[in-house]
Amino acid sequence: MKFAVIGGTGLIGSQVVKSLNAAGHEAVPHSQSTGVDVISGKGLDEAVAGADVLVNLTNSPTFDEDSLAFFRTSMDNLLAAGRKGGVRHFVILSIVGVDKVPELDYYKAKALQEDVLAAGPIPYSIVRATQFMEFMDATMSWTTDGDTVRLPPTPIQPIAAKDVAEAVAEVAAGAPLGGVRNIGGPEVFTLDELGRITLSHKPDGRTVVTDPTAGMFAAVKGDVLTDKNAHLAPTRYADWLS
Repeated sequence: MKFAVIGGTGLIGSQVVKSLNAAGHEAVPHSQSTGVDVISGKGLDEAVAGADVLVNLTNSPTFDEDSLAFFRTSMDNLLAAGRKGGVRHFVILSIVGVDKVPELDYYKAKALQEDVLAAGPIPYSIVRATQFMEFMDATMSWTTDGDTVRLPPTPIQPIAAKDVAEAVAEVAAGAPLGGVRNIGGPEVFTLDELGRITLSHKPDGRTVVTDPTAGMFAAVKGDVLTDKNAHLAPTRYADWLS
């Protein structure tokens, strides 16, 4: 099959392209660097034309309320290009629990992206992943003050990007789900605990302090970002750190 992977040069997209091509498909990466712009629509029709499957892995450049407009416009443009190009399956990557954290603008925007896709004219699949292991350093940097990292005790189920990419490629190569598949890492930690584990493996002089009010994950109530019934990926956090 032929796949148009929009956002195909990024962390997940590049690995999805590699996986699909290794399986004998024709997966072509598209991004701003290749002349495709999901907001203006530039290059979209050409990128999608003739593709059996459209995989959208683009992301908003901001995590604030402007992300709502990004996902609305990009999805409208991609759906139009996909319908014009004869796409038979449209896949996006979303977040486990995305519809349960209305306090976060970015999560509202991702939930909107799902709704636009589900209401569109193309058979679809949504892959919802738990938090990426690769984002832990950035998460700690947001709440670092000197030698102190403040993190809330929010339950997190970290998953490796390579496992996410494999799951997206598998779903994309299959029949449209017409719904959601949740994927997650094999272990659940609290975010502050995960910070301590990270710094014990690669110490840099910082210490983690538990603070229920720190950072964007402080807005998350309960364990909505985890799913023990999800399709569990094999990579454990300690192995990934190593």
